[in-house]
Amino acid sequence: MSKLLDNIKEPNDLKKLDLKQLNMLADEIREFLITSVSKTGGHLASNLGVVELTIALHWVFSSPEDRIIWDVGHQSYVHKILTGRKEQFATLRQYGGLSGFPKSHESQHDVFNTGHSSTSISAALGIARARDLKNENYSVIAVIGDGALTGGMAFEALNDAGRSSNNLIVILNDNEMSINKNVGGLSKYLTRIRTEPVYFKVKEDIDLFLNRIPAIGKSMARTVQKAKGSIKYMIMPGTLFEELGFTYIGPIDGHNIEQLTGVLNRAKKMKGPILIHVYTVKGKGYSFAEEEPDIFHGVSSFNVETGKALDKTGIKDYSGVFGDCINELAEKDESIVAITAAMPVGTGLNKMLLNYPNRVFDVGIAEQHAVTLAAALAISGLKPVVAIYSSFLQRAYDQILHDVAMQNLHVVFAIDRAGVVGQDGETHQGIFDLSYLGHIPNLAILAPSCYSELRQMLNYAVLRHNGPIAVRYPKGSETFTLPEGTPEFELGKGVILKEGKDITLVAAGKMVPIAMEAAEKVRNLNIDAEVIDVRSIKPLDINLIISSGMKTGRIITLEDNILAGGMGNSILRLLNEKKANHIKVYLKGFPDEFIPQGSVSELFKVYGLDSDSIVKDIIKTVND
Repeated sequence: MSKLLDNIKEPNDLKKLDLKQLNMLADEIREFLITSVSKTGGHLASNLGVVELTIALHWVFSSPEDRIIWDVGHQSYVHKILTGRKEQFATLRQYGGLSGFPKSHESQHDVFNTGHSSTSISAALGIARARDLKNENYSVIAVIGDGALTGGMAFEALNDAGRSSNNLIVILNDNEMSINKNVGGLSKYLTRIRTEPVYFKVKEDIDLFLNRIPAIGKSMARTVQKAKGSIKYMIMPGTLFEELGFTYIGPIDGHNIEQLTGVLNRAKKMKGPILIHVYTVKGKGYSFAEEEPDIFHGVSSFNVETGKALDKTGIKDYSGVFGDCINELAEKDESIVAITAAMPVGTGLNKMLLNYPNRVFDVGIAEQHAVTLAAALAISGLKPVVAIYSSFLQRAYDQILHDVAMQNLHVVFAIDRAGVVGQDGETHQGIFDLSYLGHIPNLAILAPSCYSELRQMLNYAVLRHNGPIAVRYPKGSETFTLPEGTPEFELGKGVILKEGKDITLVAAGKMVPIAMEAAEKVRNLNIDAEVIDVRSIKPLDINLIISSGMKTGRIITLEDNILAGGMGNSILRLLNEKKANHIKVYLKGFPDEFIPQGSVSELFKVYGLDSDSIVKDIIKTVND
């Protein structure tokens, strides 16, 4: 007997199935997801939690005519399976393969590209307003998680949508999780609704009873509207979504397809903005993911039977070294505090959170708030360390510039996942931080080439620096250790790791070990390359660079950042200011484009930043 899933090639195929078959399909999708993601890695727990919800959405609505927008997109795998992409899942998150996020170039069913949180309601409202201005007729649905709802942008959109008359459905997928356990007042509020849904039950009962009274029922229902409002305030004060202007429906069991389809069909016929509150279990149907949804939020390949990762575990990475170091510093200095935006484990702050819970602030998915909070802590005499991924910190650009740098406050930005990160693709590559931070006055920027430099830089940044400072470091483990006798870190000072006379390689952070590897390879070709570890990207040790460039006559700059506005451009500008622009300078970094998904090593080869590609550049440059 063939599986139901084999016959689903497009969403319309779902409409041929009855309720019993839809539930059977849900089981098949879970089995497929677990098996497939165990081989490729990916976002598993969030997708297991929305299987029934996604089936119900595509059963009730007609994509792509009706527009479904997935916030973040971590939970879009089921949507992709139901929209004809099941056979591509073996290529998930691989170079040239299926993206882990909604991508409009992949399918007409992916309405809006996502990857960062809290954008779906704004996008849905914009599409709904465009629909109404063009006198078109279709449904618009935004699916947003309770974690993403902590982002300020989501509330800006709710505020705007609630006062509009546009027909719009917002589905709040409430699983009490973002990547880690949700925090804050909103989480407590949603928990209260889930555990005390008394008012909403009373409200529905009144509606049902009154509307069944012949002739006068509907009129009476309108008459007692104010009475229902009074009941609301007596039983459950602070009904936030209704006060914002939404018709609230819920809470609904997100794993009950019959209940979901009934509610969605009702909402489809209603006018104005509707908010449907659905509660789900993250990792539903796979015991390991249910027990540890944070671990199974994003996973590498794993053994389905044991839930254990297949790759090496227990190896220290940059995030772990940062976490150990900041915990050690916090033990010695009580003025040190740390801030994270819903990622205490991902950033390595979990150890400090365990040991000093009152000095670690998880603000939820709210990067702007995190930075201004840090500014206020700094101005009050504390030493705040803000640990955020590079691609997420860009969401707080104005707060860095206006609230921290303009006041010249001592805030330390621990920028994790700097450079390309691989399989999450364009939305998560950390290749812009040097460009969006480098032109901000007062802000210093450091880049370690190994764990030892990271520790030295954190000690300096937290304990000795005066003013804002950023330490950017890559995802993964170190691939290099400093030569014996290398000087300790000093702000504004680079260091020559290898002497040479034919060409100078000026490298930052992750590019330092690659530069050393390339220099060793060209030595066998009788080319003597000098390697400078800049360490301090801002301020740069321009005198050291000029001195080396004068000796070799040629410089290649190496950075894992986009070239526009990056370290290489800063070096060119400073050489011009120092009247040293006769030195030939060649810039190596990422081009003016968004970098797709793929393994880090693969992307480095594609973009000519691996050691073999740099060897070719060295040979060409020396022979010019």
